Amino acid sequence: MARRQFDLPEADVECLTGLGLEWETIVEGGQRWLLIHDYSIPGIYTTRQAMVALAIAPSYPATEIEMVYFLPHLTLVSGKAIGALSPQQIDGKQFQRWSRHRTSANPWRASEDDLCSHLALVNEWLRREDPQ
Repeated sequence: MARRQFDLPEADVECLTGLGLEWETIVEGGQRWLLIHDYSIPGIYTTRQAMVALAIAPSYPATEIEMVYFLPHLTLVSGKAIGALSPQQIDGKQFQRWSRHRTSANPWRASEDDLCSHLALVNEWLRREDPQ
């Protein structure tokens, strides 16, 4: 049974449901995590599905979602190195933290951005890593 240790805004639940994603929320060491199971990974990676973790601040959606964490660790089929990675322990597992952030050209807009817009950004980060 999926854990629901904190609630997400209804729009985020609708987003996850609409995308057909299984998910759970946990609180670990005071940090709130959204865990998304079997997230589709583009074919430029050796893994086709991964668990995605997102840190959700208590003040979200006023506070942005930053970065993304993957399990298993992602590697490119091309063998090219992926930059700005580090390990992150979440729920007793070693995730791969991707240090990716919004820019001044694409800031978080609390009145407009949400989980769905962040996942769109995650998908862009995944595609952009090894343009073909």
